[in-house]
Amino acid sequence: MDQGAVRRPWPLYAAGFTTAFGAHGIAANLGGGSEDAVSSLLVLGGLLALYDGAEVVLKPVFGTLADRIGARPVLLGGLVAFAVASVSYVLVDSPGWLWVARLGQGAAASAFSPAAAALVSRLSPAAGQGRAFGRYGFHKSIGYTLGPLLGGVLVWAGGLRLLFGVLAVLGAGVAVWAWAAVPVVPPLPKARQTVVDLARRLADPVFLVPTAGLAGATAALSVGVGFLPVSGAAAGLGTVATGAAVSVLAACAAVVQPRAGRALDAGRIGARSGLARGTVVTAAGLGCAMLPGLTGVLSAAVLIGVGTGLITPLGFAALASSTPKERLGQTMGAAELGRELGDAGGPLLVAGVAAATTLTHGYAALAVLLVCGPLAVLGRRAVTRAR
Repeated sequence: MDQGAVRRPWPLYAAGFTTAFGAHGIAANLGGGSEDAVSSLLVLGGLLALYDGAEVVLKPVFGTLADRIGARPVLLGGLVAFAVASVSYVLVDSPGWLWVARLGQGAAASAFSPAAAALVSRLSPAAGQGRAFGRYGFHKSIGYTLGPLLGGVLVWAGGLRLLFGVLAVLGAGVAVWAWAAVPVVPPLPKARQTVVDLARRLADPVFLVPTAGLAGATAALSVGVGFLPVSGAAAGLGTVATGAAVSVLAACAAVVQPRAGRALDAGRIGARSGLARGTVVTAAGLGCAMLPGLTGVLSAAVLIGVGTGLITPLGFAALASSTPKERLGQTMGAAELGRELGDAGGPLLVAGVAAATTLTHGYAALAVLLVCGPLAVLGRRAVTRAR
């Protein structure tokens, strides 16, 4: 099949939705009120960490494998494995198999997520990378937004087994769709790469700057989703108001991403300048989270959503345009690793500072850390010009 036959790689966007929906849909409902929900906080924490831990370890591995054998087989294998892992808990309803299913889902997502990102780049023209990753990020944001809500409805209707069953059908359906619609994209010949070559490439600012931006955006997004409801509750707001604020955050991120991608492709914004602007807006959102009451929570949600929505497509597009096509899978896997570290590190930083001082100081600590990135880049440019 000719690559031009897929002008809009919708199955790849569906794969992005699947990993986001699966991650947040289950994570938000493991400790819910169904009969098969997890009642121990220790077990709940372990199950939450299991999925992310598998992604941290395996995404770079599967990204490299996608470069070696082709991204399409890794995508299809990951989606099929996701469906099998999901259905395993449906068939055997026991605590042990819940651990197996969750680990299998994390490992499978580690395969098809970087493969999908690599294929989004390979199947899109060089002048349309921003738009392609904007759409891809939009569908992932929709998955993050709908996961807790639809997952909660499914768990309410039939427990965790129903949610896992729906995810099995979703994974299998997307796999069939991708098999039928996504063309074969053969791996490109590449020169031999040593460990030193890999380390040098990953230490290059061309890779580090976008990846750091993606990690910071993910950290802020996780903090917004996890801690803005805490701030709202402390201000006397109900669960409906705080839930609406989180929905506003996710909606802003989803709406901004395609527009940011189109602006990049049209030359209205540069990748580096856009990353810097998005980081500053995100940090401003964390600053607004320090304000009391509904105004602080809503303004923080809007700015964090807009900032992260600006960073995500520009970061991935910058990585795709600066990476040799034969190393796309490896780069996307490494970048996804950076996002996972931000996803875990942001809440840990805010929680640690909040435990020692207050939540307001936790927001401030992350905001300062985010702003340090653009300042470091500006300082580097100033030194280079002086020389």
